[in-house]
Amino acid sequence: MEMKKTGKVHYLEPQLLAAAAVSVQGFTTRHEGVSRPPYNSLNLGSNTLDSPHNVEGNRSLLARAFGTRLDQLVTVNQVHGVDILAIDAPNPDYAHFLKLQCDGIITNQPGVMIGICVADCLPVLLLDPVKGVVAALHAGWKGTAAEISRKGVEALVGLFGSQPTDILAAVGPGIGPCCYEVDEPVLDAFRKQGNGYERFALAKEKGKWQLDLAAANVQQLRDAGIAEQNIEANELCVSCNQEQFFSYRRDGGDTGRQMGFIMLK
Repeated sequence: MEMKKTGKVHYLEPQLLAAAAVSVQGFTTRHEGVSRPPYNSLNLGSNTLDSPHNVEGNRSLLARAFGTRLDQLVTVNQVHGVDILAIDAPNPDYAHFLKLQCDGIITNQPGVMIGICVADCLPVLLLDPVKGVVAALHAGWKGTAAEISRKGVEALVGLFGSQPTDILAAVGPGIGPCCYEVDEPVLDAFRKQGNGYERFALAKEKGKWQLDLAAANVQQLRDAGIAEQNIEANELCVSCNQEQFFSYRRDGGDTGRQMGFIMLK
């Protein structure tokens, strides 16, 4: 992925998706917004204690940078589940989706920017340039254990007729295994799925494991039929990179949110 700047927005751009030239997309950093510490400065998360006015200003900045409006930026109330919102027709008011409890968004509507807010969890973006459909998914440990990345691919196939071999995927920066220590209940959630994803948790000491969320989600995308060469993953750890990213665990829960965003041109 390549660090870029459009308008005032600094973001990582997945090159695979950019090369398709049918969408704009990226994973934001914390720079160039209006929020004050500890949310400094491009906090895009509405579920923080930051001023709603500041969050709205930051979201407006993001939308304008990519040629759309704040009312065309769609996010949802993320709850660490696997429900996915599908937007397949123009909507006069996207604001009501803010209260909808789900963890993924899919759309075939040009000019509608969909986004997932994160501060340790992984943002996963999907693009089918053939059918003209995009998706943004929220993959924390609960969503990953419940296979949200695989279910996102299945939703593109089932709802929009996508072929997995046409889909491009990008896994954005999240907390890395270097900083993500989990306990037995987390590992058990992975074991119960029966797909072997618990192998991405490396034993550290008795009752503790280092979980590689990115590797688990990349494997889910492969298992869903996406070719390895069509998956791009970023290995930056948000907890290690305080200058660039927010991290919920590092910052004790009082912090801002990055966004993984994508919009069809």
